[in-house]
Amino acid sequence: MAVASRFMCTTLTHHGFSSTTHRTHLGHAQLTLSSRKNQIIHCSVSASDATKTSSVMEPVIPWGCDIDSVEIASALQKWLSESGLPPQKMGIQRVDVGERGLVALKNIRKREKLLFVPPSLVITADSEWSCPEAGEVLKRNSVPDWPFIATYLISEASRMKSSRWSNYISALPRQPYSLLYWSQAELDRYLEASQIRERAIERINNVIGTYNDLRLRIFSKYPDLFPEEVFNIDSFIWSFGILFSRMVRLPSMDGKVALVPWADMLNHSCDVGTYLDYDKSSKGIVFTTDRVYQPGEQVFISYGKKSNGELLLSYGFVPREGANPSDSVELPLSLEKSDESYEQKSELLKKYGLSESQCFPIQITGWPVELMAYAYLAVSPSSLSGKFEEMAAAASNKITNKKDLRYPEIEEQALQFILDSCEFSISKYNKFLQVSGSLDLDVTSPKQLNRRLFLKQLAVDLSTSERRILFRTQYILRRRLRDMRSGELRALKIFDGFRNLFQ
Repeated sequence: MAVASRFMCTTLTHHGFSSTTHRTHLGHAQLTLSSRKNQIIHCSVSASDATKTSSVMEPVIPWGCDIDSVEIASALQKWLSESGLPPQKMGIQRVDVGERGLVALKNIRKREKLLFVPPSLVITADSEWSCPEAGEVLKRNSVPDWPFIATYLISEASRMKSSRWSNYISALPRQPYSLLYWSQAELDRYLEASQIRERAIERINNVIGTYNDLRLRIFSKYPDLFPEEVFNIDSFIWSFGILFSRMVRLPSMDGKVALVPWADMLNHSCDVGTYLDYDKSSKGIVFTTDRVYQPGEQVFISYGKKSNGELLLSYGFVPREGANPSDSVELPLSLEKSDESYEQKSELLKKYGLSESQCFPIQITGWPVELMAYAYLAVSPSSLSGKFEEMAAAASNKITNKKDLRYPEIEEQALQFILDSCEFSISKYNKFLQVSGSLDLDVTSPKQLNRRLFLKQLAVDLSTSERRILFRTQYILRRRLRDMRSGELRALKIFDGFRNLFQ
């Protein structure tokens, strides 16, 4: 992944970030801190503490590379080939989108299988440790796969050349390209209008809390195996940044999560729908192309059907406006505390796993039925209290007939409720975009200036794309309300006509 490394090393050119394809890495798996025994690591840490740690501007990790070097990646390919990677129809080259990527060396057919990375060259929770004792300690304590692999990656990285993965780790970015590396001030300044800010803070909390849990339960008890100068918060932010941007889930291996060297040189495109998986016949990690590639063309893969905000969250890029068919924006809705039924509604929402303030995804094509159910509940008068639980269940996707859930007597109020929230969100985006050209940039520090310009551009791109969806939603809601009200007006006029006729 090379997109975000530019702001640390070079003068920025933003045009590359407006393409439909981007240089990041595979991260189809979500962070679910559940172990192989379904145990959960619980963590608690304040958002302010979490983001303080992620405010480091300079890489503090002694391994990895500062930029996406083709030379280092070529050394990786050579090592992989010597370690069992079969001959490839793709090679690592400098590319227009993403600095480096995998380019077709020969004609590649549609529905052709590529890669064939053997399991011996894949990092999973079952990989052999250079320090077996450390791995055994984590297994005895039932550490979940994500923090288990994160700790493994740190352990192997710290061993430098003595680790069999040294060539792979040398090709990894020293500072991964996710929101884990944004400070609290940067999140507040650049993502103030987007709900992805809250997601970023939650993710940082999870990483910091997971580290704190491991430090207290395990690392502090085995300092010889887990010295603090190696296993610290900086290294964990690095390792989780790598996992978020490169970890894949392999359905044909019972959903096992893995890091797949070489495969993670593939760039993302919104225009392809092909994913990595384990192929039992070839006994390797492959993907099947969904288009033809000519020699010299960059080969792409999909990182999943993710919104622009999710792509920024894990990978540090935003596709150009309108290029991502899976794009969505989170619309926040809240119960009014002045509602005489507030307590009853709040308790029912909690019963079904929701809160009095809830976000729902909206796409350019519309909004989910759960959002409409929540709006019905929010505007319902106490006379409809008998329907409150049905609405709360529908809002949480806990009933099967939710598509038929309609309350004509309050539909206009529900649509207006959604429209008000939509327009409030639009106003926040408008405010940010209007002032985005006058942010306080420190021109005395060129490197920091580049970083801030980079983050600002990402935020502008995200805000523009999310506001576009809200504008479309606003238009649909206004039209439906206009049609509804004009229909009511016509019906009222007809009724008045009949009433006058019989007077």
